[in-house]
Amino acid sequence: MHMADALLSPAVGGVMCAVSAGAVAFSAAKIKKDEFDDKKIPIMGIMGAFVFAAQMINFTIPGTGSSGHIGGGILLAATLGQFPAFLTLTAVLIIQSLFFADGGLLALGCNVFNMAFLTCLLAYPLIFKPIIKKGMTAGRITAASLLSAVAGLAAGAFAVVLQTQISGITELPFVTFLGLMIPIHLAIGAVEGLVTAAVLVFVYKMRPEILECAAERKALGKTSVKRVALVLLALTVLVAGGLSLLASAYPDGLEWSIAKTAGEEELTAEGGVHKAAADAQESTAIMPDYDYKEGGDSAIPGTTTAGLLGAGLTLAAACACGGAIYLAKKRRRKASIQA
Repeated sequence: MHMADALLSPAVGGVMCAVSAGAVAFSAAKIKKDEFDDKKIPIMGIMGAFVFAAQMINFTIPGTGSSGHIGGGILLAATLGQFPAFLTLTAVLIIQSLFFADGGLLALGCNVFNMAFLTCLLAYPLIFKPIIKKGMTAGRITAASLLSAVAGLAAGAFAVVLQTQISGITELPFVTFLGLMIPIHLAIGAVEGLVTAAVLVFVYKMRPEILECAAERKALGKTSVKRVALVLLALTVLVAGGLSLLASAYPDGLEWSIAKTAGEEELTAEGGVHKAAADAQESTAIMPDYDYKEGGDSAIPGTTTAGLLGAGLTLAAACACGGAIYLAKKRRRKASIQA
């Protein structure tokens, strides 16, 4: 559901960038000591890398000619907490836009809001957590994952439609576009909910205290946190380097809805702002569309290289973000004690 720049006016894109930047600053300030310690920084990096890799796998929606991929917001929030999750998913989206031209630069604020804010900061605390607080079981984790993933993705789909309408994109009439976007993303959300549930149930059975909403923070599982982290890291490498090659060739839910509404999968836009954003992205994208640039060649498939590179960049960025916040809060606590 990564929006392209052509779906937005410069005004809407600029406002949404400001809104998302404010949400990033707010989330960094709201992270509490008890939900984010130095031991969680590696998990933050690994989970961010896993979500990057998982987003590369588009799965076919039977009978539609469309495909979808997970967003990862609920998965990240359940393991990291809503605010660290939002920052981690924001890092994923920034890396995708800058280095792989997945989602426009002008549309980055919209993509952060639609895919990260609505899931991590709304669907997770309002739907997932209340279900889990009644008792953490594999069944409740599955139900919470399904309901929150579907709701979050549907809200994101509605936001996309609303943003295009405010931008004045006449090729995408509101009722027609909405009537296509919501059903297809409900189906995609159901698959994401099942994938999210599978990962969370695995973590719950191995080390339940890793889950952000666990009632008990003491060690409850028999498997070490390090071993769980290594399993997730190995799974990330497998998904990024191998399973990404099996991604569906069908257009994703957004592209499919645009094609059904406007008759083409991608719209074009003219104007100085759009051209400047496109030129800037072209200069930063090292592997556009997760493949080698024209003229590049290697024995290793471009998708494999892009998956491993992107996962590595995400892991480093998420760990750096988490480490910086942890050190800043540690210095602040130390200063307040000395004062």
